[in-house]
Amino acid sequence: MSETDSSAGPTKRVQVWDLPVRLFHWSLAALFAVLWISGYNGTLGLHISAGALILTLLLFRLAWGVGGSPTARFSGFVRGPGAVFAYLRGGKASGVWSGIGHNPFGGWSVTVLIGLLLLQSVTGLFSTDDIATDGPLAWAVSSGTVKSLSSLHRQVGWLLLGLAGLHICAILYYRFGKGEDLITPMIGGDADLDTETAARAPKEPFASGQKAVGLLILAALVVYGGLAIWGK
Repeated sequence: MSETDSSAGPTKRVQVWDLPVRLFHWSLAALFAVLWISGYNGTLGLHISAGALILTLLLFRLAWGVGGSPTARFSGFVRGPGAVFAYLRGGKASGVWSGIGHNPFGGWSVTVLIGLLLLQSVTGLFSTDDIATDGPLAWAVSSGTVKSLSSLHRQVGWLLLGLAGLHICAILYYRFGKGEDLITPMIGGDADLDTETAARAPKEPFASGQKAVGLLILAALVVYGGLAIWGK
């Protein structure tokens, strides 16, 4: 979650999010909807396919969070508890956040969502519907483990649905409660920031699109190559 505020004074347009982050965000949102609806309706072929795509995106995002653009890196937005509580008490005035990219609280929200989605994707590989469809790696573990992971998979699915709802509520609160637009920068990449905040923008250029494509291909090879070798 990031914040922009152009309500007073001169502003400057700053690039906040690179294209890979934006494509990841919206692709993940669409695939999560497909994943949840297909799982709920029992369309498990589509469910498994969407899960593999999500796992590919998540592996890419983990790599991009290490070697990607400044605002995409985990080191730039995952802060300690002190910074999070200071931000919650004082907001922008706390001085613990530059005003660009994810704030300390939003950074942890994103990290938790990625972690839970990764857990959901991995447990899905070992799950079963107890009728006719097993995850592609369910054969590799005991029936008791499959049962436990299937239960965890269903529980985390409901948790993720609730967190997705909270995420949407937070976006609406920032837009209509605080007058800060979080959606437009995640669509176009740019935000109109006050000149003081804009001056704190990272001077390092964004990572190249070729690097992002290479990491995405590598993530796809890991997921689909692994499933081709070990999946059933």
